Amino acid sequence: MALSIDPWSFPDAELDPKGEGEKSIVLGGGCFWCVEAVFKQLPGVLTVRPGYAGDNAETADYSTVSSGATNHAEVVEVVYDAAQVGLGAILKVFFAIAHDPTEMNRQGPDVGRQYRSAIFYRDAMQREVAETYMKQIEGAHLFDRPLATALEPLTAFHPAEGYHHDYAARNPFQPYIRFVAQPKVEKMRAYQAHATEEKTP
Repeated sequence: MALSIDPWSFPDAELDPKGEGEKSIVLGGGCFWCVEAVFKQLPGVLTVRPGYAGDNAETADYSTVSSGATNHAEVVEVVYDAAQVGLGAILKVFFAIAHDPTEMNRQGPDVGRQYRSAIFYRDAMQREVAETYMKQIEGAHLFDRPLATALEPLTAFHPAEGYHHDYAARNPFQPYIRFVAQPKVEKMRAYQAHATEEKTP
């Protein structure tokens, strides 16, 4: 668990490559409803798709993955404009707001390896950025437990069923959304407001 509850206490990434065009990263941080809701608030993010990483397409469905019988992880694919936001900034939100990276094979009430904290990298650069930022976080001693986040090569991304897309936005009064997802969205908005205040002369 985080010793510091303020996301702006997390360091900016030392490696935060930008560029041109669309890029994407696949992240596992527990229930994809919550992680999707957080990243849809981040400027520069173009789309966020919930889905399942790894294993095979035949068993990449919600009921099978939720049973814990496969090696999938619930994930989101974050597609972003690399000219507006870098991978390092995305990872800062991932670790500071989207989930608790110290929980092993669970997130809050969701238990099982399918809810593991993981970064599914597409190439060596994504892995290097992730490794560097994780070392920064550990060096900052923001958590009272070691990071449980796994670095795994992305072998496959299977989009989730249609009803999972924009689930939090479409179901704001659903209890899970109200008590688990919405506080993270509010934390994200507070983080953005703080960043805006810091830029204001």
